[in-house]
Amino acid sequence: MQRKGFTLIELLVVVAIIAVLMAILMPALRIAREQARGIACRANIRQLLYAWFLYRDSNDDDIVGGHPPDTFNNPWVLEGAGSLQKQQDDCKAGSLWTYIKEIDTYRCPSDRRKNIAAHQNAWRTYSIAGGMNGVNPTGGGWEIYPYTRYSEISQPAMKIVFLAECDPRGYNMGSWVIHPRSNQWIDPLGVWHRGDSNTIGFADGHVEMHNFKSREFMKWNLKALHEPASFTFGRTPVDDDEREDFQYMEDHYGYKRLR
Repeated sequence: MQRKGFTLIELLVVVAIIAVLMAILMPALRIAREQARGIACRANIRQLLYAWFLYRDSNDDDIVGGHPPDTFNNPWVLEGAGSLQKQQDDCKAGSLWTYIKEIDTYRCPSDRRKNIAAHQNAWRTYSIAGGMNGVNPTGGGWEIYPYTRYSEISQPAMKIVFLAECDPRGYNMGSWVIHPRSNQWIDPLGVWHRGDSNTIGFADGHVEMHNFKSREFMKWNLKALHEPASFTFGRTPVDDDEREDFQYMEDHYGYKRLR
């Protein structure tokens, strides 16, 4: 007599095979998804750099303002505090929007802040480094005199313009800064890729995904994400790996000179 259907043993074997295949495939799918997000993040920063160059070309070599609250220097975005809609509107009101016209360009698809209650309104992932017209040239205690014109920049292939930031205040306030004289981190990074990497755009137009070595530095950045209420700005490197990480960022943190 012809048998109908599967036996229980056969069904269990099929289920077990499917489970094994899923266990094999899921990590590969996660890796592929993250690779796609990394590509999108790099594309976003390339587009931002393209707009940054177009602003320069349209404004007689002047660099767009990198510190959003300061309206005196035509900031690339406005401040960004408030609701999700307000933060998006502040991107659109900035000086680079006319060259971009796509709001998703301002956000990395791997930005995890939307899943954290204290950050749920955060939209803009990227910030401009303080040395690129990102701090007040007349003061402010930032230890540097920033570049304000593109022709002032020495070795543009070595100088950071855009990077991913994770400000614990629920939006990226101002520019991303460090203290090169005091050898201190000031603002945390958004380490959205592989748990140790940040997407960085340089003043010659190229983009890199930079890997950091120090686990302690990564913990500090993640605290800004997961425990923003207890996060403390400013950090002195504590080990050789972190000193190497800081040295890389200091070497690429462009500015005219120290104060």
